[in-house]
Amino acid sequence: MTRAVAQVDLAALSANLGVLRARAGSADLMAVVKADAYGHGMVAVAREARAAGVDWLGVALPSEALALRDAGDVGRILAWLWTPGESDVERCVARDIDLSVSSAWAVEEVAEAARRTGQAARVHLKVDTGLTRNGVALGDLAGVLDLLRAVVGDGLVTVEAVWSHLADGDTPGAASVREQRECFERAWEQVLASGLRPGMRHLANSGALLAHPDCAYDLVRTGIAMYGLTPAAVLGASRDLGLTPVMTLMADLAHAKDVAVGTSVSYGWRWSASTPTRLGLLPIGYADGLPRAAGAPRSGPPVEVLVDGRLRPIIGTVAMDQCVVDLGGGSRVSAGEPVVLFGAGDRGEWTADDWASALGTIGYEIVTRIGPRVPREYIGASGEVRA
Repeated sequence: MTRAVAQVDLAALSANLGVLRARAGSADLMAVVKADAYGHGMVAVAREARAAGVDWLGVALPSEALALRDAGDVGRILAWLWTPGESDVERCVARDIDLSVSSAWAVEEVAEAARRTGQAARVHLKVDTGLTRNGVALGDLAGVLDLLRAVVGDGLVTVEAVWSHLADGDTPGAASVREQRECFERAWEQVLASGLRPGMRHLANSGALLAHPDCAYDLVRTGIAMYGLTPAAVLGASRDLGLTPVMTLMADLAHAKDVAVGTSVSYGWRWSASTPTRLGLLPIGYADGLPRAAGAPRSGPPVEVLVDGRLRPIIGTVAMDQCVVDLGGGSRVSAGEPVVLFGAGDRGEWTADDWASALGTIGYEIVTRIGPRVPREYIGASGEVRA
């Protein structure tokens, strides 16, 4: 192993997709692989998802979709976040990538890209049902539908789907979900009344699939759950949902030494030894994605890592490239000892969700922060993995 590695279990990913497919019923799955597959490696995860029978991939950026095409993916891909004048939009149309449109200018730019490429663009019309981010407001929908009807009539665009995003989809019984679904249904009726006939509706992400299965419609955009992390603590831990965390973050100790009472550690001397103890140096820090707030002392519980079969706390200030672990008095652990920072939890180690709970954030942030200085190692692949 190099100084640190993020091991990605593609067999666990495939099993998680199987669990989610069973939950989705007749709806198809979209594997969301934006942000480098939530830090797991976009190309390798996309290949495994395809091998598991997933027909759709979802990304935020057109550049991400193009990278998948460059890696050889030929299936359906949706990209949904772009700005006026992006040159990648025309390239997406030329390479048969579906694009989301949320406004008149987006419809016009996609239609112009279709004119220049000579290829009809496939679009998903996003409606703002209450998240108040991207999406056409219901009051503006008639005008956008008029534009869409015109460019569809010209053979420049096909409207594949209508979609939206829930504000609180991972909360069981949330009143906002009912309100947003009613809004979504009104928008759908307005689309049909305009004469357009999209083939799909999609509203649910991972959390909504688990908390509000009636929002599944024709396609479910599964993100965090396919990586084996819970969309929200209220839904239960991964194991409660039948999911297995896919990423295990590991590093070898770079140094170990015994210290006396009163020895202070790292920047600011925020931690000092109250008893004689042994310290271990992990060669991984906030430049690699570890939250700087992980080091003790903390107002909450210490963040612990697995060393020689025991959970030991991270102490002192987490630095850019390294952090310190209190190995305990009497420990004989030495440099080169493997340490598990987080993983599936089956060896007693913390999961990324455990880190998130301790640090007051969400599992999404913990895994997506792990940067490119930490190589990804893939195990359990269904086929060849070149990423």
